[in-house]
Amino acid sequence: MADRKIIDSMLADATLTDQSEAIRNYRPILMMPDVKVIKIGGQSVLDRGRSAVFPILDELVAAKDQHKLLLCCGGGTRARHIYSVASDLEMPTGVLAALGGYVPRQNARMLQMLLAQHGGIFMLHDDFEKLPLYFNLGCIPILTGMPPFGYWEKPGKGGRIPANRTDAGVFLTAEVLGVKRAIFIKDEDGLFSDDPKKNPSARHIPKVGASELLAMDLPDMVVEQIVIEYLTRARSCTELQIINGMISGNVTRALAGEDIGTIIYKDT
Repeated sequence: MADRKIIDSMLADATLTDQSEAIRNYRPILMMPDVKVIKIGGQSVLDRGRSAVFPILDELVAAKDQHKLLLCCGGGTRARHIYSVASDLEMPTGVLAALGGYVPRQNARMLQMLLAQHGGIFMLHDDFEKLPLYFNLGCIPILTGMPPFGYWEKPGKGGRIPANRTDAGVFLTAEVLGVKRAIFIKDEDGLFSDDPKKNPSARHIPKVGASELLAMDLPDMVVEQIVIEYLTRARSCTELQIINGMISGNVTRALAGEDIGTIIYKDT
């Protein structure tokens, strides 16, 4: 028998669960590290309507010539209604994820209409590789924050609500692009020791490490807990910034790199 030709490959004989040094220690290519990945909250911002949304969009439009802006949308109250109805109907987690993804997509389309005259363009997940083209054309790409797991969403730890929702999608977007900091526009001044809407004495936390935050085991967090778990393993996106978009000028300051609101960083 003639000798077989072997293609030399680090993973040729691996099980793909190999935890060797060569597999664990890698430096991913930073594809577009200068992009500003921004989430506009669903319930916290978009559900408030014109009075909340328009001032934020004005700041973003004013900054579009200085920054490459990638906007991602949250779902909000309507997504919660879908989760509630689907849960009552005993739908599995994957179906909830698929249904919940429609609402942030609707929000993204509405933002595209509002920003159309400024280059706003709605982008499907399948068009992700067109980002460089959109930026070269001066566009503001707008994406649903929901990651495209859909029916293949992982089962949750304590229930059927999808763990990977719009906050997770924003973080994963920043991670794959090589962006160091993802910005979350909410209606609060960042992270607190408790929900400040329910507990006025809740303490503001201006800066905290991801593993430290997980150890606090807070009863409520301004971002999805799974995002903090992902942050401990991040290679590129090692910071999350949560700002209050209801305060004029905060969006502009965050885009300029100011450490306002709360910074959650990788500390492991």
